[in-house]
Amino acid sequence: MRTDRCSFRQNTTTGQGTAAEQPTGLRARKKQRTRNALLRVALELFTTQGYDRTTVDEITDAVEVSQRTFFRYFASKEEVAFAVVDMVEERFVEALRVRPAAEFPFEAMRNAVAAAWDTIGEAIEAAVPVGLYMRTYQMIESTPALLAVHLRRSAELEEAVARLIAGREGLDVDTDPRPRVAVAAFTSVIRVTGRLWGQGQNMSLEAHRALSESYLDHLGPALAESWSTGARQRS
Repeated sequence: MRTDRCSFRQNTTTGQGTAAEQPTGLRARKKQRTRNALLRVALELFTTQGYDRTTVDEITDAVEVSQRTFFRYFASKEEVAFAVVDMVEERFVEALRVRPAAEFPFEAMRNAVAAAWDTIGEAIEAAVPVGLYMRTYQMIESTPALLAVHLRRSAELEEAVARLIAGREGLDVDTDPRPRVAVAAFTSVIRVTGRLWGQGQNMSLEAHRALSESYLDHLGPALAESWSTGARQRS
């Protein structure tokens, strides 16, 4: 995988940034408003009438800008669909990058998730309403074309995180399987809880966080301990 994947699609998230990185100049703020307007309108259309049925023309007409303006901010409809997901993933990775070196790999990933959750609601709200993000997640999970892309992107994210963990531990990810094994288990839990959250009745970020943290807390015991309620004979 290309190493630039580890920077989490900086090209696609240009202009979003964290609260401290939000544009301050008049021209920069205007560009940010245009980008956010395109993003919000696109996601509203995707979630109400369907991703496949929505055209770039419909998005630009609603915002009253040209197609050229749209493609100045987004390379494709697909990029718009995943823009907020990208931002959420980037929050996690940046939190992981700054975890103390003394933390073990799983501990570092677990704490990075917690740190990202502390600010993710505010970051999402700066781009789109949280409710719209929730509906977008459901839309991605229920749209075959987008789900296939989501799985591919998840695999790329997994590889990037494995390389980051390997770097923290001073390992060669191509000769030592442990970083990929650990990250595969960790990210699988995140995918499972995301799917369950999307299928549930409580679509709040708080519910998503609680479900994710509960499942992550069970990861170690699920792998290392017996699940049997009775005595098990071991050789």
